[in-house]
Amino acid sequence: MDDVLPKLLLKALGRRIRELRSEQGYSQEAFADKCGVHRTFMGTVERGESNLSFQNIHRVANHLGVSLSALFQGLEERAAELSVQTGSSKHKASTKKMKAK
Repeated sequence: MDDVLPKLLLKALGRRIRELRSEQGYSQEAFADKCGVHRTFMGTVERGESNLSFQNIHRVANHLGVSLSALFQGLEERAAELSVQTGSSKHKASTKKMKAK
């Protein structure tokens, strides 16, 4: 399986979390404290370096005050944009599939 798509989706999710956290005025450290995780872990999440468990995804959404669907809204499109920005030629076929859905 092509591992580029999951990495792009994690990066897109991290950016979405950062965006929502910033909109609510939380520092990364304060938000990590609110979620009960270490600030360095939250940093790896926002950079797309950590593969979150479903429990942690739910916890983050809950503390952001958004539904899971709102947290994931537009994630595939964001990943496709990241693919274009990084010029991932390996990933172009997967990107076309994401856009078609």
